[in-house]
Amino acid sequence: MNLLSAENITKSYSEKKLFDNISLGINEGDKIGVIGVNGTGKSTLLKVIAGIEEMDEGRIVKGNSVRIEYLSQNPCFDSEASVLEQVFKGNSPVMKVIREYEEGIQNPETSNDKLMKLTHDMDVMNAWSLESEAKAVLTQLGISEFSTKVGTLSGGQRKRIALAAALINPSDLLILDEPTNHLDNDTIDWLEQYLNKRKGALLMITHDRYFLDRVVNEIIELDKGNLYTYKGNYSSFLEKKLEREAIEVANEKKRQSLFKKELAWIKRGAKARTTKQKARIDRFEKLSEQAVDISNEKLDISVGSSRLGKKVIELEHISKAFGNKRLIDDFSYIVLRNDRVGIIGANGMGKSTLMNILSGKMGPDSGKIDIGETVRIGLYSQEVLDMDENLRVIEYIKEAAEFLTTAEGDKISASQMLERFLFPPSAQWTPISKLSGGEKRRLYLLRVLMEAPNVLLLDEPTNDLDIETLTILEDYLENFQGAVITVSHDRYFLDRMIEKIFDFEGNGKIVQYTGNYSEFKESVNVNESKEREAEDKSLKGASKDNSERKKEKALKFSYKEQKEYEEIDAVVAGLEEKIEELEMKISKAGSDYALLQELLKEKENFEKQLEEKMERWVYLNELAEKIAQSKM
Repeated sequence: MNLLSAENITKSYSEKKLFDNISLGINEGDKIGVIGVNGTGKSTLLKVIAGIEEMDEGRIVKGNSVRIEYLSQNPCFDSEASVLEQVFKGNSPVMKVIREYEEGIQNPETSNDKLMKLTHDMDVMNAWSLESEAKAVLTQLGISEFSTKVGTLSGGQRKRIALAAALINPSDLLILDEPTNHLDNDTIDWLEQYLNKRKGALLMITHDRYFLDRVVNEIIELDKGNLYTYKGNYSSFLEKKLEREAIEVANEKKRQSLFKKELAWIKRGAKARTTKQKARIDRFEKLSEQAVDISNEKLDISVGSSRLGKKVIELEHISKAFGNKRLIDDFSYIVLRNDRVGIIGANGMGKSTLMNILSGKMGPDSGKIDIGETVRIGLYSQEVLDMDENLRVIEYIKEAAEFLTTAEGDKISASQMLERFLFPPSAQWTPISKLSGGEKRRLYLLRVLMEAPNVLLLDEPTNDLDIETLTILEDYLENFQGAVITVSHDRYFLDRMIEKIFDFEGNGKIVQYTGNYSEFKESVNVNESKEREAEDKSLKGASKDNSERKKEKALKFSYKEQKEYEEIDAVVAGLEEKIEELEMKISKAGSDYALLQELLKEKENFEKQLEEKMERWVYLNELAEKIAQSKM
């Protein structure tokens, strides 16, 4: 069933046309990933479809009953609201009922009639399960203090609260803009499973390639104002995009060949005297208008880094804490010349702190850090610092360097490097203030690389960067002559680039593993499996010992067990009768809310007692049978 159709939509910002006359249909069960270079209009497309932003031309058609939930890259928050209040700020009827109910039970002046109505509304809308689901989702996302004021939380925590709100708010179409940003690897694994189980359509922007591979069944690509649709996941998209580009190149070459012939005919002085000649001139004009940009040449960058001596960075028994929270405890490591180290762990564990210590921006509380004399550090941090937005793109890069020298001794200009990082000549004189967030991150990354470092410290380089830029970065790092240490939650990036893993396990403990991310996960799973097997063997051994000891003794009831065994049938029957009586009273309670609540609590208490007594009844009767058999 079709949920929404975008028909012939066009959107521009100033002179820049983001998308031109594109159409898209979203059906029930679609899980669509949106990809494209930063600045092509991916976030704008999502806002247009969600009804947040107006389009210049075209229309959006959706059913009256279709519910849309949208997660922005930069959600708005009420700093005075609690975590739960923020989650339940949606405008759907069920969210309004939950808010009213929460306010009602907290206000002692709320009347019984009002509470009864709200309770009834909660029942009708099945809102009780939604409230418990919200708490479960928040816990999975690393938020466990539900009454905390949102204003006291970090930016990453607030983004996770917004994600929880989007996930639990009932909707037919869920629209997510970069949902995996600020999530650690384990949480991304959980989100994959959640979205795969979730019913309803999904439209999202993400640059996490494993995530796209495992969640989506369709990919749409925004490229130079056009929209291309590919059925299948990310792996399927790569194959089909190559096919599309090959067809485009072949068609363009045919067009150019035909254009040359027609141009030669026109130059001979063709005149539109006949219908046939006029048709041929019209065809020539159409051919000249049908040019397709097939340029996709990539500059080969084997940039020669500064000379790096034997000593790089040496950490000796370093420790670091903030207040009572220990982030790094007695950690030692010697960074090697061509190290490729990935740092992983839950948010707030101290990964960025270690990067700041390695870069010399922060000192350890104890221990020693020794940085070699020839080391030239390039630090790419999560925050873009000191970017003057009044500068033009090329001016910002030239502040770092006019040229880079390759390993072969050739020079690459700042303009050529900008082209390699997806800033064509037409965009290089654009003021930085007019760039998108992702474009600014890409520009900042190039600025770091232009300083020709021989040790790269990359703190979450994959956040906000598009897939094409990530591919360029990966190609660059493969040829980089120096050490690379990166904090990242991008599993694809860690698998492709990393040879060692530092895992922050908590309480300052950092465990080192050799291998990439997938090999690390496999190692952890094997170790956990071995621990479970050892635990099972231990439990079985203890159980066997207990059984043998019991066999040595004559089986019999203790005095208390004998008495309980004789009375248990009557006790169970008595509890069943009391529960039946309470059910009769509940059915007659009617609109007396206070009495109804009291009776329900009493019934719940007796049901719990009955459950416990039934477990004892089973145990005592099985024991009685064993005693009888042992006497035979």
